Amino acid sequence: MSAALRLQQTLRPRLRAGQAEITVVEPQPYLTYHPLLAEVAAGSIDPRHVVVPLRRVLPDCRVLTARVTRIEHATRRVWVDAAPRGEHGVPTELGYDLLVVAPGSVSRTAPVPGLAEHGLGFGSVGEAVALRNHVLEQLDLASSTRDPALRQSALTFVFVGAGYAGVGALAELEDMARYAAKGYHNLTADDLRWVLVEATGRILPEESPELAAHTLAELRDRSVDVRLATTLESALDRVMVLSDGSRFAARTLVWTAGVRPAPLLRDTDLPLDRSGRVRCLPTLQVLGPDGAPLPGVWAAGDCAAVPDPAAEYCAPNAQHALAQARLLAENLSAELDSRPPAPYRPERLDCSTSLGLGRGVAHTRRGGQLTGRRAWWLHRARHLRRLPSFDRRVRVLTDWLLGGLFNREVVSLGSVEHPRAEFEAAGWDTHPEQ
Repeated sequence: MSAALRLQQTLRPRLRAGQAEITVVEPQPYLTYHPLLAEVAAGSIDPRHVVVPLRRVLPDCRVLTARVTRIEHATRRVWVDAAPRGEHGVPTELGYDLLVVAPGSVSRTAPVPGLAEHGLGFGSVGEAVALRNHVLEQLDLASSTRDPALRQSALTFVFVGAGYAGVGALAELEDMARYAAKGYHNLTADDLRWVLVEATGRILPEESPELAAHTLAELRDRSVDVRLATTLESALDRVMVLSDGSRFAARTLVWTAGVRPAPLLRDTDLPLDRSGRVRCLPTLQVLGPDGAPLPGVWAAGDCAAVPDPAAEYCAPNAQHALAQARLLAENLSAELDSRPPAPYRPERLDCSTSLGLGRGVAHTRRGGQLTGRRAWWLHRARHLRRLPSFDRRVRVLTDWLLGGLFNREVVSLGSVEHPRAEFEAAGWDTHPEQ
């Protein structure tokens, strides 16, 4: 969306004169701003306010709500399927002159027994809302049941993966659940058990060791059970089995253990690296088999293997993706005007995350490190500025302001996920008079 937005601005005279056309193919008719999903899960932001409708911000583009099923760059053709999710229609063939490949990434799962049946993801607005409802439903269940084993299982929350997504989601939900527990006569915050499982020896690999150590200490001060150098071996029957020998029941399992390139890339004739990402030059042009740019195709974001002087390739995160998208649009415009493209030069990442209301960790581009309330304010200011729509910035800011004036809303609306459940439960009574 960011690349199309910039192209729409630079090519507007050509677009309106009919000399160019930009087609955006995306299964969802909106962009999701992923860095704020943790606050959606905690109820600090309305879910609709972290999505940006594509047709509203791309009025000069042709937006197709469809899935790309195959790309054949040798003949400059793409096949798209506009059938609803879960259905399969007849793919439509589209031709193109220039191609921008940016399908992003999907959750990287593992063949853990029971994960598919009981695991929850955290990569979309729907998953964030579902997780919030699920956590609140577990508090209701624990407060109502007389079965001590069921109560303990309902109050145990396991997160696998300690990157920014996992740490931010756990911290925000722990803070929300701690507040929600005050509304129950037979629950306290100390009854809740939070477990963070990480396969490597540290959390927040994107951060400096000092800031990661501070975050680890804060989580443990909040009684979060952080298991480093540990993996989840099984989740059958909602019983968590860890590689360190631990075994306990938990009704909540959240999987945030990294991402992998979109599977769509396997159905293309584009050159991929060993991890499945599109091989790119620093200019974001796709690298051909002969080491030269592949004519007419560009890539950016999580799906692109873009060289990084400080590491082998740029990490798959939102900050790189947005910066690459802007450069890609400028380079594509430069090619249309017969100017040389510029290389992508990654800036120092100014990463940050919220750890609940008034708490956060962040570092600045100058190498400074912030914790606590100052980091929390900086985190919010950064993402408010990066939201790609003025309308959404105002709405998110309003959510934050109202959240500071009133108490938190901690009501589960899990029924909205299954709107037909009550109707189906009513059945079809053939004797209404009874």
